[in-house]
Amino acid sequence: MAMPSQGVWGRVRERLRRFPALLANCEEQASVYGKCVASKATGHGELKKDVCAKEFQMLMECFTKAAKSNVK
Repeated sequence: MAMPSQGVWGRVRERLRRFPALLANCEEQASVYGKCVASKATGHGELKKDVCAKEFQMLMECFTKAAKSNVK
């Protein structure tokens, strides 16, 4: 008998397999977010919460849109 959690792990693996394609669809937003994070890091590499919230939100909106358009 199959364990109920196998279905959950299968969905997780499928999402991880789709991640590179979603990231490719959001290359510009990912770049903007990465540059923001890199520029806002303090001397010790620490970031303050929500310092790049606007850029992160734009990236998440792109991921969401890409994921919805790539649903099988």
